[in-house]
Amino acid sequence: MPFYECVFIARQDISSQQVETLTESLSTIITEGGGQVTKNEYWGLRTLAYRIKKNRKGHYVLFDLEAPSETVQEMERNMRINEDVLRYLTLKVDALEEGPSIQMQSRHGRDDRGRGRRDDRGPRRDDRGPRRDDRGPRRDDRGPRRDAPPTETKSAPAAPNAVKEKANE
Repeated sequence: MPFYECVFIARQDISSQQVETLTESLSTIITEGGGQVTKNEYWGLRTLAYRIKKNRKGHYVLFDLEAPSETVQEMERNMRINEDVLRYLTLKVDALEEGPSIQMQSRHGRDDRGRGRRDDRGPRRDDRGPRRDDRGPRRDDRGPRRDAPPTETKSAPAAPNAVKEKANE
């Protein structure tokens, strides 16, 4: 039988208990169709990259399946009908990965690093930044901007004494 990976996103409004019920119903479809769910991971409530059906977050779930294609199509049909499923993606893979997925590995690795950079930097300073006097001259004092069009300046005629001095030389 072919191997599949399926990830679906459920609405943020439903509880994690309802997500478990939805997951169980989808895995039941697979087992009744002659397949098996080898891995089932709940990744948690995560922020979406963009709004999907007015939702900013979603419950992510991963399935690793070993099932016939008709069974997978039936599961996808049920996901399309279910209003709680925002998106799903099913991929056919050559082999299933052993152990936790990369998403779960990164979640566990984050705990080992500590609290983050802010703890290493020492006490927090005022966020408003330096006073105006410390930032240097204002734009007017520095001259024209680079992207500004050049201004035409008329040069003043040379002083008459300067012309006479050049003639005497």
